[in-house]
Amino acid sequence: MKRLLAAVATVALVAAATPVLATDIIVVAHGQANDPFWSVVKNGAEKAAKDAGVNVEFRSPETFDMVAMGQMIDAAVNQDPDGIVVSIPDADALGPSIKRAVDAGIPVISMNSGSDVSHKLGAKLHVGQSEFDAGKVAGQKLAELGGKKGICVNQEVGNVSLDLRCAGFKEGFGKDVTILPTSTDPTEVQSKVRAALESDKAVNVVLGLNASLVGEPAVKAAQALGRNDVLIATFDLSAGFLKDVADGKAAFAIDQQQFLQGYLPVAFLALNAQYGLIPGGDVPSGPNLVTKDTAAKVIDLSAKGIR
Repeated sequence: MKRLLAAVATVALVAAATPVLATDIIVVAHGQANDPFWSVVKNGAEKAAKDAGVNVEFRSPETFDMVAMGQMIDAAVNQDPDGIVVSIPDADALGPSIKRAVDAGIPVISMNSGSDVSHKLGAKLHVGQSEFDAGKVAGQKLAELGGKKGICVNQEVGNVSLDLRCAGFKEGFGKDVTILPTSTDPTEVQSKVRAALESDKAVNVVLGLNASLVGEPAVKAAQALGRNDVLIATFDLSAGFLKDVADGKAAFAIDQQQFLQGYLPVAFLALNAQYGLIPGGDVPSGPNLVTKDTAAKVIDLSAKGIR
């Protein structure tokens, strides 16, 4: 990874010294840029654009809407950019639009979700993590920590990647797991998690799929009930949840380094457009478990929109 970033830095220096044709890259994501998680992805994409001297546009539907997202990809294809970056939470819905881009000769790199279908749809490579494997790692760790019965809180039902996280968690945990569907409203999440913990005292594990939308409200729910025995973990990072981990109120966070998911695809497409260079394989950006021993180190970076 250090070599890849060094290469990108070199390209930035060359781009600054040598005039090149304008390079336009469009990012189409299923998550909104005002979502704390996706704002970090956007920050990564914009940093890569600045470093490589290219133009980048970050687009996403107002809500989790595959029809709208497909239309955004189609619109991007019509603009004939030098590259398109896409997340793929639903291959059936987005596949035709992605294939249209590939058939038009536009290089496509997928990021965040869709590692299992990326190459089938014609993408050059994928930057992200295996959601099932990440969930499995989380489940195994929570079982090791003494978990007996768990719930997996899904704030975006219909997102295949989130479903895979819960499925992996269930397999890795190896014990009773219930899926708890919610919206992206933290108040609703807190209420539903609290109700689940109150109704079944045997539940002592909560896995969230988003740090700020689910992880933080889950901690508040357990603390309100005085349930210090509940092991709470979540995918992704937020400054608030990392503080909960550092304070011992939560077990760990699963870091997929989403800044890299925004940065690397844009950097790779810039290299491809300017020099015909592209990596020969996928880039795994996670998972990495952030525990009490390491949480304090990344709180500042999370607050700055990097971790």
